[in-house]
Amino acid sequence: MCRHLGYLGPPVPMKGLLFDLPHALATQAWAPRDMRGGGTINADGFGAGWYPPGAGAPVRYRSAMPIWTDSALPAIAATTSPGAFLAAVRSATVGMPVTESAAAPFTDGRWLFSHNGVVRGWPGTLAGLAADLPMEDLLTLDAPTDAAALWLLVRARLRADESPPKAVASVVADVLAAAPGSRLNLLLTDGSQLIATTAGHALSVCAADGSVVIASEPLDASPSWQPIPDGRLVVATASTLEIS
Repeated sequence: MCRHLGYLGPPVPMKGLLFDLPHALATQAWAPRDMRGGGTINADGFGAGWYPPGAGAPVRYRSAMPIWTDSALPAIAATTSPGAFLAAVRSATVGMPVTESAAAPFTDGRWLFSHNGVVRGWPGTLAGLAADLPMEDLLTLDAPTDAAALWLLVRARLRADESPPKAVASVVADVLAAAPGSRLNLLLTDGSQLIATTAGHALSVCAADGSVVIASEPLDASPSWQPIPDGRLVVATASTLEIS
């Protein structure tokens, strides 16, 4: 059911969170600890998005291959030190395509988005909610997956000037009403804030020393890691953390 993480704080090499820490994201790809019955490994692609200083939009790197097979990413991660980034590894739901375009993060402008979970009864259960989306959005969907469709729903509400926390929380509520039992851990950032939800899957947060990391599983044994209970909305900046 995928693993993801987001970071905000002083610029740091991405390699630490992606590869170097004892339970870094690349390790979670092949040895996750808390999938909660949603598969055993995350080998169906990966992606990372980060914010270069002064850039108007994030840079994104994605692949349909397992993260541990990619020869370029370790060097990129070792030489790239952003103050904000989002990364994910994918475990594709049966019947959904394994393609680069299906891997998170999804993006629009400054936004990066990831989904960890599954929409029950896809695609029929989302048909009612998708009916309100512009046809052009549906025709240009990144991939025929529940995660890409969830991004369209969140993006539409952001474009309608809903606050990011409200946009994410309202999509989770509406999808759970339409597709009960769905797993909807969403992660959204614009480089200045992280918004995350827990709905049926694991999530932890580590806030210390002017930085915050939100991740599906703790990356190391630091006592600063805090598990997030189910049914929560997390809104964080590098210096603030709100769990509601």
